[in-house]
Amino acid sequence: AGVRHGFSTRKGGVSKGIYESMNLSFHRGDEFENVMQNHRLFADAVGYDYRDTVFSDQIHSTKIARVTVEDKGRGMMGEKGIPEMDGLVTDVPGIPLMTFYADCVPLLFYDPVHGVIGAAHAGWRGTVTGMGKCMVDYLCDNMGCKREDILAVIGPSICADCYEVSGDVAEQFFEAFQEKNHGDILLKKENGAFMLDLWKANRLILESSGVKSGHIQSPDICTFHNPGLLISHRYTGGRRGNMAAVIML
Repeated sequence: AGVRHGFSTRKGGVSKGIYESMNLSFHRGDEFENVMQNHRLFADAVGYDYRDTVFSDQIHSTKIARVTVEDKGRGMMGEKGIPEMDGLVTDVPGIPLMTFYADCVPLLFYDPVHGVIGAAHAGWRGTVTGMGKCMVDYLCDNMGCKREDILAVIGPSICADCYEVSGDVAEQFFEAFQEKNHGDILLKKENGAFMLDLWKANRLILESSGVKSGHIQSPDICTFHNPGLLISHRYTGGRRGNMAAVIML
């Protein structure tokens, strides 16, 4: 599409043990220099300067920050990224925006007409509160974008066959998607729990926000189904590192 972007796997890094091997989080107990070396390796593979990377500081919100040249490197020395932000946008070339994952949904955005990018983290909380819509609205209201120009990617994350949620979580989705087809995103089990399809939920959100269906891509790769390739919080019981999505103009 004309923009540099990538999504890491657990392969190709130097971390050991439960972090094996491409852990990109400084805040899960891994050795600092191992994480730094992983960032160097990942940046070399994708093609950007790791020293300029700007991190999100995810709290399962729908808050979005506009990143400027003054933000270059925020988070890259082990400190927190931009505080309490689950979404980052910029129109400045050469600034890699990075968000972190281990089952939650990565959302990447690019407007090739206006030269704007965005990266957003959407777990179930971010999905049910409409992070995708918030990002599309932000791009249009603050960055001069038009909905019909926006390209979006729903990245590797946990699939509907693997993501069981409780009835109270399902109820929040019933309320949020009351005007849409619940059967597309929730399947009730005999034990009273539900299987939740975050991929379809996020696609519905993006389409209802004005993003063209043909402008939404998804690799449909499940983190839980691929423990040798990807990192899954549920598969590992929380004993793990983090993968990352990155995008740069």
